[in-house]
Amino acid sequence: MTTPVPPHAGQPVLQRGTPLDQAKAAVILAHGRGASAASILTLVDVLEHPGVCYLAPDANGGAWYPYSFMAPIERNEPGITSALSVVHGLVDDAIAAGVPQERVVLLGFSQGACLASTAAQRRPGRYGAVVAYSGGLVGPDGTQWSADGDFAGTPVFLGCSDVDAHIPESRVRETAAQFERMGAAVTMRIYPGMPHTVIEDEISFTNELLSAVIAA
Repeated sequence: MTTPVPPHAGQPVLQRGTPLDQAKAAVILAHGRGASAASILTLVDVLEHPGVCYLAPDANGGAWYPYSFMAPIERNEPGITSALSVVHGLVDDAIAAGVPQERVVLLGFSQGACLASTAAQRRPGRYGAVVAYSGGLVGPDGTQWSADGDFAGTPVFLGCSDVDAHIPESRVRETAAQFERMGAAVTMRIYPGMPHTVIEDEISFTNELLSAVIAA
């Protein structure tokens, strides 16, 4: 059998802020379906902190995987495995450049939030933070995620609407419970009637997290 080519390998990674080899912390930003690295980097305008390197990878074709994040995993391959490899590779790049993992933040919106949270869950450890705007762990209904590993108090923020058309509230709650089982310090905020977007309260909380990461 021919091994599928990883669809996201070699895609551009955009960067803003302090160069990685001079940074105190690194934030890896994963964009949503139909968006781009350039679009998710606009968050830096409201999340910019001195001494932080912001890294945003581009998904091939604008999507990390083709179907819903709650579709059977095999239907979303090789996209999911390739996307996880991209995120984990950027974590490795940050560490190699001198940024310890406890100062690396994984952040995403929508499909990117599903990717960021799943990348953390698949590679647990002490991160600066995990931030999922309108997303949750990848997998169909009934998924039993491995609880092996310890987040050692990593702050995890999950923000989502109670009526999001793409992200069921139940999956956000399952994701929160999974991270808590693995030793993370979880903050979950369910916003009544919020559209599929990022709001000021989420940005404000994220800025508090980033300030704590830099000061640590």
